Amino acid sequence: MEQYVEPSGYSGKSYGVIISGHFQVDDTYATNRPSGRDDWLIAFTLSGKGYFKTPHSTIECAEGDLVLLKPGTPHVYGTVQDDTWNFVWAHFSSGSVGEQLLPIEPLLLQPFESSSTRSRLHEAFRRILSDSRERNEFWHELCVNSLREILLLLSQRRNRKLDSRVAEALHYLSIHMRNPVQVDRLAKTIGISASRLSHLVKEQTGLSIIDNLNQMRIRQAALLLEHTHRSASEVAYDVGFHNYNHFIDQFRRWIGTTPSGFRKGNIGGMALEYE
Repeated sequence: MEQYVEPSGYSGKSYGVIISGHFQVDDTYATNRPSGRDDWLIAFTLSGKGYFKTPHSTIECAEGDLVLLKPGTPHVYGTVQDDTWNFVWAHFSSGSVGEQLLPIEPLLLQPFESSSTRSRLHEAFRRILSDSRERNEFWHELCVNSLREILLLLSQRRNRKLDSRVAEALHYLSIHMRNPVQVDRLAKTIGISASRLSHLVKEQTGLSIIDNLNQMRIRQAALLLEHTHRSASEVAYDVGFHNYNHFIDQFRRWIGTTPSGFRKGNIGGMALEYE
């Protein structure tokens, strides 16, 4: 078990820095704070189950669940009976990240079904842990950036109306944008049938899987044409088109003009490319 040791004389007051840790604890573990704390607590469950109790609610958190506890909220939290709770956590002040990213609820639980987002959250917590331990130059700013990433992913998840399987499919397409898409393989990765995935993507985005992929490619191509000096054929290859005529057709479909026409219209904003 990795554990943060509070400094001698610690009063429970919030710090100007981020305090973080990684616990893997059995059901003898419990923390009771009848008066709450002066800072936020955020916890992300990697495996097992934990619980949080406040005067107004009791929740259980399992793998992939992110919990936020507001300052001043009396609480008890610990491991669910007959279980082991593996989780990463951080304490931070609201001034570190800005109120706009924080929920109004005293206790918030948000599940994350997407495996890619779970990995991203875990990696952000890992960076907070390592940066806060190494204490290199700008360590606190790096911790805040990682914490803001976690809170931005939380806000995105709470605001997004997409089915988690559709969100996972779009993320997969963005990562593998340059490769030919195989719908059967994509569906297998997500864990549903190809026909079901195709239906969900079309229903929720208004576009087929292939159209979503090509739209991503063309958006990236437009940015490269506007901000680099790469030729249109080079850009086509960069974003995953191996047939230049198909690239021109798709560019005209999504942008409304040809690559050369688009570049001429945006030549004033083109950035210099340095070797």
